[in-house]
Amino acid sequence: MLKRFNRRDFLKRTAGAGAGAWLAAAVSAEAAEQKKAGLSTPTAQKLGWEIGCQLYTFRDRSFYEALDVISELGIRHVEPCFFLPLSKDRPDLKTSEMLSADQRRELKKRLADRGVRMTNYYAPIEGDTGTFRKIFDFAKEMGVRNLVAEPPAEVFDSLEKLCDEYKINLTIHNHPKGDNSRYWRPESVLAVCEGRTKRIGSCSDTGHWVRSGLDPVACLQQMKGRIIGMHLKDVAEWGKPEARDVPLGTGKANYTTVLKELHSQKFRGLMTVEYEHLSGQLAQDVAQCVKFVEDFAKSAKR
Repeated sequence: MLKRFNRRDFLKRTAGAGAGAWLAAAVSAEAAEQKKAGLSTPTAQKLGWEIGCQLYTFRDRSFYEALDVISELGIRHVEPCFFLPLSKDRPDLKTSEMLSADQRRELKKRLADRGVRMTNYYAPIEGDTGTFRKIFDFAKEMGVRNLVAEPPAEVFDSLEKLCDEYKINLTIHNHPKGDNSRYWRPESVLAVCEGRTKRIGSCSDTGHWVRSGLDPVACLQQMKGRIIGMHLKDVAEWGKPEARDVPLGTGKANYTTVLKELHSQKFRGLMTVEYEHLSGQLAQDVAQCVKFVEDFAKSAKR
C-alpha cells in the first residue's frame, strides 16, 4: 500500500515538480518493493552460503515469468542460460550477450525490482576465443560474479587473462558421464585448473556425479580448494544418466553429508538449485530444496 504523507511533506517533495509525477514515482517504487520477497535462507547466508536458482529449472517458461516465481520463493540469485528465452512475447530473444542495450536495461530493471541478482551466467564459452570478450563485457555489465561453462582445455590461457582482467570467475561445470562430457570426473576439472588463477575452479554438480556413479562427498573432497560454486542436485537412482531429480535429501546423493562436507571445508559462495524434473509441483519442489539447506544451516549453527 502507498505510504501516507502529510500535507507539508507532500508540498515539500513536490516543490518544483508536478505532484502527479512525484505520486507516480512513489507508487512505482512501492509496487517494486512489494515484488521483493523476504530472504528464505537467512541462516544459510550467515554461513556464507548464498542460494540461487538455475534458470533451466523453469525452462518451461521465459526468464521474466520464472523470475517472479524465483523471487516469490525468497531466492535472491539467479543463473540464466544463454539458450533460454528472455520474454514470453519474444521467444526468439535469448538471455545472452546478444541482447541490445535497451533490452539489457530492461533486464536489469526487472531483476532490481524483484531484489534478485544475476550472480551466475551459464555462458556459451567454447573454442572461438574471438567471442570471449563480448561475453565478459556482458557479464560485467549485468553484475555477474561467476561464468559457468565447459570450455575446451586449449582456450584456458585466454580465459585466465580475461578472468583476472575483469575480476570474474570461471566455474567449470560437470555433466554426467558421456561421449560429449569433458568434465564428468573431478580429475579432468583439476587438470585444467592446475597452476592457474584461483578465479578458475569448479561449479560442482552433485546430482551429475551421482548419475555418473561417483560419490559426491568424495568428489568434493577431491575438489577442495577449487570449488567456487555449486549446483545443488539430488537424483533418484545411482549410476544412471537419465535418473530424475528429486528434492534434496530424498535421493541417492546423501545430501546431509554433502552439506556437512561443504561446511567442514568452510565453503563460502553461491549454491544454485537446479531441479531438472518438470514436475506438476515444480515451485514446491524447489522450495523444499531451499528449505533443506536452510534447515541444515540452522542445525550447523547450534
